[in-house]
This record gives sequence, C-alpha cells and structure tokens, in this order.
Amino acid sequence: MKKLIEALKANRTLLLILALVVVLIAAVIVFYGDGEDDADAAAERKSASEIKLEAILSAIDGVGESSVFVTEGDDGIEGVVVVCAGGDSIMTRNDIINAVSTALDIQKNIIAVYAMK
Repeated sequence: MKKLIEALKANRTLLLILALVVVLIAAVIVFYGDGEDDADAAAERKSASEIKLEAILSAIDGVGESSVFVTEGDDGIEGVVVVCAGGDSIMTRNDIINAVSTALDIQKNIIAVYAMK
C-alpha cells in the first residue's frame, strides 16, 4: 500500500487521470442513471382511461396482453390505438372496437387495432 501511495505521489499525471476517470463515471451515473426510472415514468404518464381500457380489454376472450394509447385534444378524444396479442383476429378486432367505442362513447372510425409482435 505504501508503494502505491509513493508511486502516485511520484506520478501526479497518473493521479490526475485517475481522478478524472472517477469524476466521469460519477457524472454518467448521476445524469443517465440505470434506466429503471424511465419505465416508472412511462407508467405514470398513462391516463386513467388507458389503464381502465387495458383492464377491460384483457377480460375479453382472445385479446390477451394489450397496450392502449388515447389521444386527447380540446374537443375530447381524437383517437385510440390498441395493440394486443389477439389483434390479428378479425373477430377480436371487432370486439375491441365495440368495447372501446362503448367505454369511451366515441365513434368507431377513430379506433385503430393492431396485432402485437
């Protein structure tokens, strides 16, 4: 340990580079974090309508896992996008469109349903 301290004292350039590396690593951790907060923030941005629709749709036979995005403007709901596991079935798509239209009291032509990968 004493030899390491003596070597660092003798080579101040190495000490300066080591200090800069530590500062850079700390800066990256502080500014970029570990990414877990992004998922939490995305969940918090979901509207109550989106959360309720996902729950309703998951109860419909054939829908499976779903994700809902509701676009709202000054005049109310402008569009709804539903991505779900059962979105490739015409019958399931029809059930989803009817459920979303009824739940939100909107026209069916502003609802889009897509199959999930």
